This record gives sequence, structure tokens and C-alpha cells, in this order.
Amino acid sequence: MASQQDLDFTYTTIDKIFRLSVGETGDYSGAMYNGDFSMTLEEAQRQKHTFIADSLRVGKGTRILDMGCGWGPFLTFVKGRGAIGRGVTLSKGQAEACRANGLEVDIKDCRQITPADYGTFDAVSCIGGMEHFCSVEQYQAGQQDQVYADFFTKLNDLLPVGGRFYMQTMVFGKNMIPFEEISLDAPKDSPSYALALMIAQFPGSWLPYGPEQVIRNAKPYFKLISQSSGRLDYIETIGQWRKRFRAFNLEKYWLYASLLPKLLTNKPFQDLIAVFRVSPNRVCFQNETMEHYRLVFEKV
Repeated sequence: MASQQDLDFTYTTIDKIFRLSVGETGDYSGAMYNGDFSMTLEEAQRQKHTFIADSLRVGKGTRILDMGCGWGPFLTFVKGRGAIGRGVTLSKGQAEACRANGLEVDIKDCRQITPADYGTFDAVSCIGGMEHFCSVEQYQAGQQDQVYADFFTKLNDLLPVGGRFYMQTMVFGKNMIPFEEISLDAPKDSPSYALALMIAQFPGSWLPYGPEQVIRNAKPYFKLISQSSGRLDYIETIGQWRKRFRAFNLEKYWLYASLLPKLLTNKPFQDLIAVFRVSPNRVCFQNETMEHYRLVFEKV
């Protein structure tokens, strides 16, 4: 799995810049347009939160754990429904921002949580977290299925029978290429380069091969309630994010300038910042080397 250092590299580095671009509880996961791209980004994110909360049957007094909670957008939403939310993240920058906004968030590996930590929950959400569960090295060692199976075993202990789990995750799609072809030296307009840039942007992370790999490893503890693709929604979301990142804000552009020394001397950081010039996620979604799914499970 991506380590705390890996996730700090990605999320804490851009923490302030991201929140200045898309809001204090910046939602760094695909929105839900359902084909209506006349919606604003904020409306589409709220529609996503409503869908998740309804799928999890969240209401007043519901105890919910948000795994990989980011800057706390979903925790903020369910708080408005009267739910009791708890979040965990491996990013120090995200955790500090969440706490400053009155959310209960710890720096913790969500895969290692047991009832001894927080008790059990009525529902659990994981919005983008599974993208970081398996590392490239674990994939190469043939351990990917075991990583996901171990996660669902732990998750089983956190929920009662009938308790629900929502996850959305990027996955590799129908046009995924062999691992050996992925390279930062490949042509800049190729799937090989886009995927290599993805690995640079999210070190320690390797995606599931389609929703089928996730669903298979959720058994025997969970049954699938619903499944839907968010690929086109994510393409639109990324386009909206990029407009926000470019929009002028004096404090934000001062922060961009402060990164220049690191940009000139640190190769991994150069690869991370490259995503501001070209979005590897969007390229991969467009050529369908990657897909995106929303999955709702129920404990049996």
C-alpha cells in the first residue's frame, strides 16, 4: 500500500493550493453528473454525496467511518444529516485541515482499523482510497488479490450484518497495456507515458483490474447492491478542476512560485507537477486504459 510518506508527497504538497482552487473541503474525487454536464462542479459533487449517503442509508445518529477522507467533504455532508462521522487519512495536511474545520479525523492506515480503535459502524465509505491499497511491488509479487481480500476481512469486523459499504475507485480498463510498456520515456501522447505519469503522481499505488477484481475479493462477506461507471463524469470533473487550478488567486500563485526551487532540483517532484500541464487521469479515462466505478456493498 502507499505509505504515509507516499501520500504526503501527493496530497500534503498540494494541500493549500488545492483548497484555494476548489474550496476549503476540496473534493478530490470524481463528481456525479449523470450525463448532465450543465451542472456546476459543486452541484455534481453534492449529487455524489447525496447518492452515497442515500446508498448507505445515512440519517440522524448514523455512525459512519470515511476511509481516506481527504479534506473532509463527505464528512461535512453527513454531519449536515445529523450523522456521527469519523475519518482517517494518511496525509498530515489533510488531517490538519479537517480538524481545523471541526471534523473528527485521525492519521491512520484504514486497512488496519479494528473495532478496538473506534468500535463498529453502521456504514463505511471509501471514496478513492482503494486506489492506494496495492503497491506496484505487491502487484508484481502476485499479491494484489490478497491485499483486497485482507481489506474486506478487516472491513467485515467493522460492520453489522446488513451494514453497507460504499466505495468508488479508478480501475484499469479494457485497453490497459502490459506493465512492461509503461515508461516516462515513451511518447508524450501515448498510454505508456500517461500511465507512467500516474505512477509518479501516486507513488506506492496500483489500481484494481476492473470492478470484477474488487467484487470477487469482497466475497464471502459482502454482496454487491449496485454498480455504475463514473468514467465520463470523471473526465468532466478533471476539466473543471483544471480551470480552477489556473484561475488567478494571489496567494495561490505565490505558493506556485514557492515551489520553483524544488521543481528545479527534485525529479520526483517534477513528475508530480507535470500533471498540472497534462492530466494523465483524463488521458487514461479517454483512451479507456482506465475506468471508474461506484460500488455499493452490503454485509451478509
